[in-house]
Amino acid sequence: MTITGRMALVMLAVSILSYGLSGTSFAQTCGPEEVIVAGECVPAFDEKPHPLNLKTNAKIYTDGATLTITGKIPTLSDFLQDVTIIIKTPTGDIAGVGQVSHAADGSFTYTTVTQGQKWKVAGDYEILAHYGSTQKDSIKIDFEGGEGIVAPPPSKGTPPPPEPECKSTEQLVNGKCVPKPPVCTSNQVLVDGVCKDKEPEPEPEPEPEPEPEPEPVCGPGTVLKNGICVVAETEKPRGGGCLIATAAYGTEMAQQVQFLREVRDNTLLSTESGTSFMTGFNEVYYSFSPTIADWERENPAFREAVKAFITPMMSTLSIMTLADQGSEEQVLFLGISVIALNLGMYIAAPAVVAIKVRKHLKLRK
Repeated sequence: MTITGRMALVMLAVSILSYGLSGTSFAQTCGPEEVIVAGECVPAFDEKPHPLNLKTNAKIYTDGATLTITGKIPTLSDFLQDVTIIIKTPTGDIAGVGQVSHAADGSFTYTTVTQGQKWKVAGDYEILAHYGSTQKDSIKIDFEGGEGIVAPPPSKGTPPPPEPECKSTEQLVNGKCVPKPPVCTSNQVLVDGVCKDKEPEPEPEPEPEPEPEPEPVCGPGTVLKNGICVVAETEKPRGGGCLIATAAYGTEMAQQVQFLREVRDNTLLSTESGTSFMTGFNEVYYSFSPTIADWERENPAFREAVKAFITPMMSTLSIMTLADQGSEEQVLFLGISVIALNLGMYIAAPAVVAIKVRKHLKLRK
């Protein structure tokens, strides 16, 4: 071997030895599943894929910290279903279970607190996520350990101080004890914290009595009615019973008797002239009619004779029904006609017959 070859072999050996010594001098400790690449620890194998893209807001958590889990479902189901979240402790116990719905794009978020009865043991806590029966994922977090007691929710503010206890003679006003106001009677009022007697109400002044208006003095033929003088109403005289006709026909309800009453009351007495006539007629009629009525009741033959005698007169009285009620002219004219007709039937005709009979008797002698 030439000198040049030997020198090259020596330099190669020195280089190899120096590289091995430097790697040994500066070696660092890596995990069991890590190797040194370019002076850094890197995973020896590819990381496990996460089908649901699980992520957390931190790697290490303390007692009472907020744990936020996010993910995204790559393939959504045809029907609506939630994502189930299960958190397991290092000992295999379940520290928490929950369900969360996903958004339209498949993303979901689940939030909890690392605190409670199962959050005691420190170590790696495994988070499992299930969507349906085929899409599953898991991720681990590091928990430093806790007391396992659920702390009460923090107060929103400083609690108000307790209200003071007041005495029986005091009351609480705006958080302070102040003396109670005195209790006044029904005849008193409270003025500036002191009971004072009410002022008597003034008696109302009596209303002046109105002076009575003088009553008007009414003249003759008038009377006072509702404060006004009105013409005095004079009761029109009504005739009495038709004694002779009643005895002749046996009852006051006979049609002939009722006809006489209607002519007298509704026609004759409705006018001044008829009233005057009936006044004079009644004075004469009632002077003898009671006696004749008694004879009629005692003697039926006499009653029939009277009935036959008054029948023509009652027929002539039907003329009076032609007069309007209250018409002086018609009542006066028709009344004179009826009187003249009755005089002719009951006086003139018998007188003429008597004269003729007398003459006839004289001629025979």
